[in-house]
Amino acid sequence: MAAERTDAAPNRLDRRKARTRAALVRAAQSFIATGRLNAPILEITQAADVGMGSFYNHFTSKEELFQAAVEEALDHHGALLDDLTAGLDDPAEVFARSFRLTGRFHRRNPELSKVLLNNGPALAGSDKGLAPRARRDIEAGMRAGRFSGVRDPELALTVAAGTTLCLGRLLHDEPERDDAEAADQVTEDLLRMFGVPADEAREICRRPLPDLDGLA
Repeated sequence: MAAERTDAAPNRLDRRKARTRAALVRAAQSFIATGRLNAPILEITQAADVGMGSFYNHFTSKEELFQAAVEEALDHHGALLDDLTAGLDDPAEVFARSFRLTGRFHRRNPELSKVLLNNGPALAGSDKGLAPRARRDIEAGMRAGRFSGVRDPELALTVAAGTTLCLGRLLHDEPERDDAEAADQVTEDLLRMFGVPADEAREICRRPLPDLDGLA
């Protein structure tokens, strides 16, 4: 029994540390979403309901915390896209589904969306989240002959990243705009730009999507 208690104690400690770190990251994401980047650490720890000492058990600075908050938001979104595009063989449809889902994501998870929008360069240049997956899908589309209009995958990625950021900002600024229709129209335009025939691009962007409840 004593051995069991000894083994259990570190597990409880690890879980408590993980909860504390998660609370700090969530609080940081809420501050980033509202543009409060100059908030003092004390205010962040109060929002997370943890002590100042606990903060420094996990992060050396507010900047490190904010970086972790953005990276975890990117990781979360990227993992979600992987789940929701699993099983698709056509790289053009993989790209289109990811982009269409991302467009809808801005309304279904507005706080996380604002974290990403307020860190546009991080989104476009990160090795996490949407950017590396979009690059992968663009390059796969080029190899498969699906994206015959793309000569430089990095330029195509730049166009796609800028488009998703601007679309997200537009959907926040114009809440009356239909997010699904806007996302599908922009995706169709991107596919056509990348070399997919117009009628096929339209058909791809009219295909059913997975259950969107997972985006919330």
